[in-house]
Amino acid sequence: MPNQSQNQNTPDHFISLLARLSRLVNHDGHAGGLKPAQWDALRFLARANRFSRTPGGLTAYLGATKGTISQTLMSLEKKGLLEKTPDPLDRRSVALRLTAAGEELASSDALTSFGTLFEGLPPADRQKLEAALEQLLRAKLQREGNRPFGICNSCRHFRKNSAQGNISEGKPHFCSLLNEPLSESGSHKICIEQEAA
Repeated sequence: MPNQSQNQNTPDHFISLLARLSRLVNHDGHAGGLKPAQWDALRFLARANRFSRTPGGLTAYLGATKGTISQTLMSLEKKGLLEKTPDPLDRRSVALRLTAAGEELASSDALTSFGTLFEGLPPADRQKLEAALEQLLRAKLQREGNRPFGICNSCRHFRKNSAQGNISEGKPHFCSLLNEPLSESGSHKICIEQEAA
């Protein structure tokens, strides 16, 4: 019978660990009367910047079909967790925004317990684990031709404290791709247009 160490560091063992962890995360992360797809959308909308909070952005991020996203958004809107408005940057599109109730529910996400477990790991382990998972995710997305998304302020188009920003409106930074001023809080959110610096 092979010992435990012989089974480790194999793709099968890794996939088994990842799948089991995913099941545990999904089990804990779906509360508050929401279905898994609704929670996934709520989490994205809570973390995404204003350029990404669109049905198309949500579809690209989750890798779901337009029909599934449409049904999910209708459900969240009926529950009073989401508002749709015409997108000020593209009148043909819709901008999505969580309501106060949606933001409150997102802030009480059961998955924060996994963040606490992650923070309990030694810093070097956290860094290695996060880097490895990001590398795997990027490889998977690239293979399938999907957008990687990423944090706004780590993008090659991000200009920190730019003269093109608008300090009077609380937007000291600037996106050179979209030619838009950026707020400090918005610069820490995920963006559909992000390209690694």
